[in-house]
Amino acid sequence: MIRVAVMGGSGRMGQTMAAGLAALDDVTVVALIDRHPPAIDVGAAFFASLDDLAPDAVDVVVDFSSPAGVRDSARWCADHERSLVVGATGLGDDERRELERAAAVAAVVVAPNFSVGATLVERFAAQAAPYFDRVEVIELHHDRKVDAPSGTAIATARAIARAREEAGRTTAPDPTERFTVPGARGAEVAGVPVHAVRLPGLVAHQEVLLGAPGEGLTLRHDTFDRASFVAGVALVLRHLPSRGLVEGLAPFLGGDGSPVP
Repeated sequence: MIRVAVMGGSGRMGQTMAAGLAALDDVTVVALIDRHPPAIDVGAAFFASLDDLAPDAVDVVVDFSSPAGVRDSARWCADHERSLVVGATGLGDDERRELERAAAVAAVVVAPNFSVGATLVERFAAQAAPYFDRVEVIELHHDRKVDAPSGTAIATARAIARAREEAGRTTAPDPTERFTVPGARGAEVAGVPVHAVRLPGLVAHQEVLLGAPGEGLTLRHDTFDRASFVAGVALVLRHLPSRGLVEGLAPFLGGDGSPVP
């Protein structure tokens, strides 16, 4: 049985993750960590801080909280040699340093998106990108998301750029010469244009648009419910290495997209 503590366990994502993991046969959620008591009872103890949790009661901390929360989780996991799975986005250099310190003594997995479908779109986009002249990414999220562009869009753009570079493919120049409104062409990540949309009613969505003379290819993934992230986190929990830093969900998928054995 894998014993899990959920950091940010009273938030929307934390509550969804706790309920989903608690329903699995091989995972037990032993604690929810948050400043505020949770609205949903999943049979787990509630603590305002990880420091109140006995280290020998948990195997893995799952953190979907915030950059500040991730720093706390990484320090605690480093001090107590406990594994850490991070789905929070907007992480900076300070958080990365703490995660690397934890990875020296335990397993640390950091992914901008634990959806299997979103991870496969990133893979497919990288496979297709060398065959097209230009690629752009549009990410769409709910209006309460505080960072832009999304971590998923950044990871996808970087994967596209790496694939094009390895294939020796250069990107056709942007024909835009006059910007009537500054920023109309969006931002750039590794040379790939990325556009961010924030609207009420959305959850998490992404399109990768690829174009060549006479044809186009669109890859789209839609997350309709945060419950979709549970399967990816469960896959990671079942295949954690003994230590080290793993980036993204892709290493836990086989080369053909099937789960690792």
